[in-house]
Amino acid sequence: MIAKIADVEKNFKSDLKKVSQPNELEEIRIKYLSRKGLLTQLFEEFKSLPREEKHKYGQSINELKELLLKSYDEIKSKLESSQAKNETVIDYTLPERKKQIGSKHILIQTLDEIKSIFKGIGFSVYEGPELESDYNNFEALNFPGDHPARDMQDTFFINESFLLRTHTSPVQIRVMQQLKPPIRVIVPGKVYRNEAISAKSYCLFHQVEGLYVDTDVTFTELKGTLVSFAKQLYGSDLKYRFRASFFPFTEPSAEMDIWWQPAGKEGRWLEILGCGMVDPNVLKNVGIDPEKYTGYAFGMGVERMALRKYGIDDIRIFFDNDKRFLTQF
Repeated sequence: MIAKIADVEKNFKSDLKKVSQPNELEEIRIKYLSRKGLLTQLFEEFKSLPREEKHKYGQSINELKELLLKSYDEIKSKLESSQAKNETVIDYTLPERKKQIGSKHILIQTLDEIKSIFKGIGFSVYEGPELESDYNNFEALNFPGDHPARDMQDTFFINESFLLRTHTSPVQIRVMQQLKPPIRVIVPGKVYRNEAISAKSYCLFHQVEGLYVDTDVTFTELKGTLVSFAKQLYGSDLKYRFRASFFPFTEPSAEMDIWWQPAGKEGRWLEILGCGMVDPNVLKNVGIDPEKYTGYAFGMGVERMALRKYGIDDIRIFFDNDKRFLTQF
């Protein structure tokens, strides 16, 4: 029995000297210290020894057990410490890892630029809910239930009373209900229309609408404001024109065009926004006296402004999240 104990100790020490990896140490644990290991086998043999010999050999086996466990723990601790040290070593000869720094989406960049221009000339920024009531979205803006102008906008209705807003004009209604003139605000946000997706239209887009209500507001002020804005966005040499148009919530109404000529292509007039003097019925609907106050309103699509500014010809590319496109901006 003593010879077997000595052999186990000798072989264990010999095997332990060869260990350099955690998996090798695990093999030794299984060989010597597991339930079926050599140490367990010695204890099983110890049970069958005569009673008078158990004291003699039992002490030797317990001493061997303590030696094996202590030696195993020491090697395990050294391997773990060495492994942790290796993981924290920095190799300064390696090339640097360049950090990928994100940037704002081109639409948000364009929107920020539009907001910055209008804030610079005295406009405040207001926002409102994308889920809107039929009253705020249509009726308060001079769209009665049977008005043919409702057919101009294909709408995502939630139920008979609520819908996904088709423009940000409902926020103008909310602002005029809460504030007293003078009111000078722009309203940016997402809008939704049930339209077929193509290069020129999408079911979701971004709008910025503006409103100015005070005494003696004129169409001349509206035109001057929009011309100043367009020149700041597109350049001081911008060619522009205003055309008569129709919107239920403004009278008279107009559309503003700019001359656009991509490199190597024939130039043409492109509409960038709609505008007009606030219809007296809209002022009445929000409790503002149209005999005392007048106002103007305008609205533009952020996607359309970006298309013109950067010479892009497909609105869908804004929503594709293609890094080849986005990283250009």
